[in-house]
Amino acid sequence: MATQSKKSRSISGSSGAACPVRRTLDVIGDAWTVLILRDLFVQGARRYQDFLESLENISPNTLSNRLKKLEEHGIVERRFYSDHPPRAEYHLTHLGQSLGPIMVALRDWGRKNPA
Repeated sequence: MATQSKKSRSISGSSGAACPVRRTLDVIGDAWTVLILRDLFVQGARRYQDFLESLENISPNTLSNRLKKLEEHGIVERRFYSDHPPRAEYHLTHLGQSLGPIMVALRDWGRKNPA
């Protein structure tokens, strides 16, 4: 009978909706969301148009949906800087900034394991 390593036991836990890994992936687990977060970490506050330009092939609807989801979960905040016409920038919240170590780990893994 195989034994679980200490590392695998440390990330295991509840299954289904109670699983913390699953809950995290439900919020940030798709590629577009991770790339939106990457842009915010690397370049700071971004406007909607900035994302459209940097994220090749993302549709406006997909971008809007991902930004709304990040806002709803308190990871990103939209701040208006102009009233007429209304213009906004997206910023990482404190909660969003707490994802920094995850983003660094993804970057480091990608550097060590090129496709």
